[in-house]
Amino acid sequence: MSDSTTYARALIRAVHGDSPAETPDAVRDFIEQVTFAGPDEILEMLHGVMTEDWMALPVWARNLAYRLACLQRPDDPELLREAAADLLCFGPDWDAEAESLKQRAARLET
Repeated sequence: MSDSTTYARALIRAVHGDSPAETPDAVRDFIEQVTFAGPDEILEMLHGVMTEDWMALPVWARNLAYRLACLQRPDDPELLREAAADLLCFGPDWDAEAESLKQRAARLET
């Protein structure tokens, strides 16, 4: 069983189990909004909230937002580098992914 499946099942148990934990509205609303946002809207949000308070947005939310933006703009070296730099700020768990993004950005520019 993959880690993703394990985490999905844990989420199902948390939301629908014997003593369900309710997902806070702000978390659910953020996930729904960022899921369907375009890359410009995502970057505007990231830059706006990080300008106000660089550490306020949870790391998981930053990772999700950058990931979705990069998936929509896979050939944007500037975005790939920005996402890599953000990952490196919260490593070392994501250092390998950050290095991969930097390498992709370098390949795109050659």
